[in-house]
Amino acid sequence: MTISASQWGSPTASRRALLIHGMTMSSQSWEGIAQLLAADGFFVVAPNLLGHAWRRSTDYRVSNIAEDLRLYFVMGTSYDVIIGHSFGGPVTLALLPFLPKTHDTTVILLDPALELTEEKIKMNTQLVINEMARIRTPEEHVAENPAWSRRDCISRVLGMAMCDRAAIEMFRQNTPWSFSGLIKNIPPNVKITVLVSDPKFNDILEHVPRDVERLNSKVLTGIGHWIQYELPHAIMDEIPLPRARL
Repeated sequence: MTISASQWGSPTASRRALLIHGMTMSSQSWEGIAQLLAADGFFVVAPNLLGHAWRRSTDYRVSNIAEDLRLYFVMGTSYDVIIGHSFGGPVTLALLPFLPKTHDTTVILLDPALELTEEKIKMNTQLVINEMARIRTPEEHVAENPAWSRRDCISRVLGMAMCDRAAIEMFRQNTPWSFSGLIKNIPPNVKITVLVSDPKFNDILEHVPRDVERLNSKVLTGIGHWIQYELPHAIMDEIPLPRARL
């Protein structure tokens, strides 16, 4: 196992945050949120998942990707906040057993990919293959996503460029794609908030379990899948700790 990650803030900070990126992204895709957290007194760590940022593997099951991140929990290392986006949502949920049971943790999931039908797996597989075959430029992303900063557009391009082409196996190796069960048994020291993009863009809200203790969900009307790019302050507002005015 090797550690590949980005860090922000001071390692001696009193609060710690762990950020788990989505498919075809990298640790640098968290730059905006990480800077906000660091300014708020957090030490922030964002690992590069297997298959990303030049990290190769043959096993792209969520369980193995989570196991690869066990090093970030050695010697009882705890986190006040863990944020996971898209594919990083199931990975984040798979990390919950690694958390120390004596430390309260706030988990924020951004449009987590909890359930995918076979049809959607085929569609998303082809979509990623097409994007890998022709990686769009930052300028194209700027034109398509006016709410994104240029920095965000560049990180999107870099994430795709550094992604292992064999990582497309993530879809096949995690079929049947069903991870909503991981969210039903939340440890007593963990609270989870799911931030969901506008339902007109997807059906993610339908797969978030209801009536689960310590689980809350919020719909962000008018906001797309890339919540950390479009509405970062909605994420910061879910951190139940005193923070400086941003």
